[in-house]
Amino acid sequence: MLTNRQLFQLHLGLPSVVGNPVEIVRAEGIYLFDDENHKYLDLVSGVSVSNVGHRHPKVIEAIHKQLESYMHVMVYGKFVHSPQVKLAAKLAENLPGSLDTVFFVNSGSEAIEGALKLAKRITNRAELVHFRNAYHGGTAGALSMLGDENMKNAFRPLVPGTRLLDFNNFSQIDEITHKTAAVLIEPIQAEAGIILPKKGYLEAIRDRCNKTGSLLIFDEIQMGFGRTGKLFAFEHFNAIPDIICLAKAMGGGMPIGAFISSKEKMLAFTHHPELGHITTFGGHPVSCAASLASLSIILEEDLHTKANQKGKLFEDALKKYSLVKDIRRAGLMLGVEIVPEIEIGQLMKNFKKNYLVVDQFLFHSKAFRIAPPLTITEEEINESILLIKKSLNQSIPL
Repeated sequence: MLTNRQLFQLHLGLPSVVGNPVEIVRAEGIYLFDDENHKYLDLVSGVSVSNVGHRHPKVIEAIHKQLESYMHVMVYGKFVHSPQVKLAAKLAENLPGSLDTVFFVNSGSEAIEGALKLAKRITNRAELVHFRNAYHGGTAGALSMLGDENMKNAFRPLVPGTRLLDFNNFSQIDEITHKTAAVLIEPIQAEAGIILPKKGYLEAIRDRCNKTGSLLIFDEIQMGFGRTGKLFAFEHFNAIPDIICLAKAMGGGMPIGAFISSKEKMLAFTHHPELGHITTFGGHPVSCAASLASLSIILEEDLHTKANQKGKLFEDALKKYSLVKDIRRAGLMLGVEIVPEIEIGQLMKNFKKNYLVVDQFLFHSKAFRIAPPLTITEEEINESILLIKKSLNQSIPL
């Protein structure tokens, strides 16, 4: 009989080679437990998925309740699904009036694909503007908008007509023209190492899109649902997108995504052609029930507001630490840049040895992320900080 690890190596398609995978058998709150009864402290949240923690009781309850009624029926708009409509209404209630219509999908990549299609359909234009060191997903359209040539060159030709700009470069904003269908941007760049926009930058992008008739799409797939200290990251700035893309933390651990715009814009998918965008499982009733519970938890427990204070505890403890070069933070999402003499690969091994789940950024080779569940307590934060410092100390070259 083959072990699960052997089956993992034999039969799973993987994006990278994993030498010694950890087999998780249970998860609770901010902790993961493996098959050897080791307890791991999760500082990644499944890459900002488990914002309300692993297996939150209210999310589990919502899933069980929906399972007792029905699972998949059909999601092309022919049936009213209670979890769908209640979730859509709750999202609209917490967004500006121009973002009142939700198209449910299964993932962040799919949300990006739908948003790009909608922008092209509305503007009847082809050019798409994106930004260096941005990550938007792995499907062909999303990959075309990814801001790193190393990750996309092997898959060319991709979607034509894209224009790459540098994030925070005001002088390039005029490259958004009347030929531009959409500008796709993260309000706060995640995989670049938590890069915040300069003062007035997003507002200038918004103003330029207004002048050219281009649609502004915000990718809040990592930063949405309380991660930055507000429910959505764009609330920190005076810039409202035409379309917002969501996923990851949206489902409380279940797979779901969405792109959201105005009713007027979203109706473009209903004609010329009809079924302009469709999905078999988008808005699955069980995922929507979990998502509604998760959103309610964040709002009722004020987790989005508390995220800023919790993130500051990490920042204050680490920013003056001798092995930390710099910290960039948005709420409870931190990019911790280490001093040059520490090798990031060795640091990752030491994190694992100390039972910390920590991850690198795709586009920053000298930094790691701290993004635990928003439910993390002050005691758990202090425990995490001690383990982070221990791992850093163990990584100093002899």
